[in-house]
Amino acid sequence: MTIRVPSAAMARQAFLPSPLSLGGKTLLLGWLVAAGLALSSPPALAGESPAGSVVTADERGASLTHIDLGNGTASRHAIGIAPHNVQLGAAGRYLMAVGEPVSDDHAHGHAHAHGAAPGKLKLYPANDPTGAPLASIEVGSHPAHVVSDLEGRFAFVTNAGDDSVSVVDLEARESVGTIATGKYPHGLRLSPDGRELYVANVLDGSVSVIDVAAREEVARLPVGQAPVQVGFTPDGTRVFVSLRDENRVAVIDTNRREVIERIEVGRLPIQVHATADGRFMLVANEGSEAEPDNRVSVIALDSLTVVATHEVGAGAHGISVDDTGRFAFITSLYDDSLSVIDLEAGAVISRHDTGQGPNGVTWVNH
Repeated sequence: MTIRVPSAAMARQAFLPSPLSLGGKTLLLGWLVAAGLALSSPPALAGESPAGSVVTADERGASLTHIDLGNGTASRHAIGIAPHNVQLGAAGRYLMAVGEPVSDDHAHGHAHAHGAAPGKLKLYPANDPTGAPLASIEVGSHPAHVVSDLEGRFAFVTNAGDDSVSVVDLEARESVGTIATGKYPHGLRLSPDGRELYVANVLDGSVSVIDVAAREEVARLPVGQAPVQVGFTPDGTRVFVSLRDENRVAVIDTNRREVIERIEVGRLPIQVHATADGRFMLVANEGSEAEPDNRVSVIALDSLTVVATHEVGAGAHGISVDDTGRFAFITSLYDDSLSVIDLEAGAVISRHDTGQGPNGVTWVNH
């Protein structure tokens, strides 16, 4: 079982991935570097493929998968942690992956997380994420998400087990402080102006507002049941919050710092992400492992209504978008895949295999 966002009844337990048989698949312990080795399908329609590449955080497989969107090929790398998320730094220098340390059972292909050990932030060069990490930095307990500041100098990591956010100096490559949050902080995002972090606190139904310069929580906003992730609109005036246990997203007015709307979406929504052109907010609806959802809800930002729904693989979880606002990239937790949605065409145009249990995903422009 992958490291999961807990229900209220599971508060304060350790959440560890249990051994999972790979069946006919073999857990690869190095990058698949054979020339032209394809782990994924090529884009479906010529002329409609996005630029760049995407990287997925394969938590159950303790790996990263790097997919070239131009030719559809992929490579996979075991990284010694069970990465819950991966994110490109704002300055484009570093690829950042966060998770709990694992030991690999080479004989059986199992990855085991060490729940008692501190979590790790691993840094890779953004232009070459296929080699050894530049650094492995200790953070707090049960790290979930990571973002950087606008300069790409500092990273912020949510520590769900410590009710805190770690502040990491990416140049010194060390943790330089922590910021207290609500209970079980999970997803976080930086405001477009770089001044504030909004952090979703799963177990107390709140969002922490953190002043980046002061490195302290300045407000805690009640939002609803089991907030998992937040997403800013490009102008920074609103924040959308996935309310997993309500099958809704809350909309926060950032000037008033209060919820102004709640929108019905699919079952057990997880990640939310706005398109860069300011038209849409995307919501990945995961469902449960027993009853997975496979839908991505598309909310129009001008009307705050769901205007489209796209079907991807079972357990839609992670979202990234390219900087044109046209293409979205969705990980599916329960069928080990990534889907590419052309929002202009209104269709899923390709599907790519990933490692086991892909959670986070980030788009990298070449």
